[in-house]
Amino acid sequence: MEHKLIAAGHICLDITPVFDPERAVGSVEQILEPGKLIHMNGASVHTGGSVANTGLALKLLGNDVTLLGKVGDDAFGAMVRRILKSYGCQGLLVDKDSATSYSVVLAIPGIDRIFLHDPGANDTFTGEEIPERVLEQADHFHFGYPPIMAQMYRRGGELLAAMLCRVKQAGLSTSLDLAAVDPASEAGRADWEAILARALPWVDFFVPSFEELAFMLDRPLYDALAARGGDMTRHLRQQDVARLSARCLALGCGAVLLKCGTWGMYYKTAGRERLKQVGRKLGLDGALWADREGYQPCFEADCVRSGTGAGDVSIAAYLTALCRGKDPAACAALAAAEGACSVTSYDALGGIRPLEELEARIESGWKTMGGCDAG
Repeated sequence: MEHKLIAAGHICLDITPVFDPERAVGSVEQILEPGKLIHMNGASVHTGGSVANTGLALKLLGNDVTLLGKVGDDAFGAMVRRILKSYGCQGLLVDKDSATSYSVVLAIPGIDRIFLHDPGANDTFTGEEIPERVLEQADHFHFGYPPIMAQMYRRGGELLAAMLCRVKQAGLSTSLDLAAVDPASEAGRADWEAILARALPWVDFFVPSFEELAFMLDRPLYDALAARGGDMTRHLRQQDVARLSARCLALGCGAVLLKCGTWGMYYKTAGRERLKQVGRKLGLDGALWADREGYQPCFEADCVRSGTGAGDVSIAAYLTALCRGKDPAACAALAAAEGACSVTSYDALGGIRPLEELEARIESGWKTMGGCDAG
């Protein structure tokens, strides 16, 4: 049985001016000087955010998907709609009183990227705009990036919880992804433990990254790992990953898939009673999913060109496998495998492979990498 999915949440237009790759510099000031004319080599323009990355990945994996992001009635909004239409996806919400969200990515050779981001219409998304008829026609609802959508985290996450509650009452199963939080921002000052406590009882499948979750539920651990520099997932201990996963279940979700970078993925599921609350349209096998827990290491990528959107693509594989009746271990393995394929492309979607191909490669002995301190 084919399931119909909704991918909702944050969407934007990403604009990346292409600098001369041979002109590496040591500081921004060497390039961005007042009054200076800088010769560029074109620009990369594509959609970004959870709706575009996870939603389009779901589409490319063969799912029937409706995309529900919010854009303005402006030139950028028209570009976003045109790009999504080229994939056969429509359904975006248009707000005539808001501007379309965009990011200008300054990838200057020799220094770290600089992002100029305007949240635009994402900050006005409340969930109340979602048409009832769209919910009636769908089986599963995925929502991404509430930390960068102001109405979703203000007032203690009231509207986020209300939206997820409404979706659940319509009989759909639900999944939720997070996004990185700037500690100095309004979102960084929000009480995320309280927000998650309010929202997670309505979330069947919670799919955040370790960094995001540690920031929200264990700030001392997050600060200690961040202080070590570099990729904090290189310093993970399995006991910390397991503890955070268990905390998510205690807050009310049905299952958690914790994305941990090169460390791998960790999955943990609730008992049968909680899983009976999963949206009836999904038809989840409680015996297959109840009280499961495990670690899935990363698969070795053929090459690494860019990690942009790899987490979103791995979620799409996880949800696709879920809708096809796979068990938690298989869903996690396919998520990790699709992530390994995603990083072989410069964009989020270029490396996507069919799940059947990934299964065959896993069965043939695809090498894994990563690992953790078991202490």
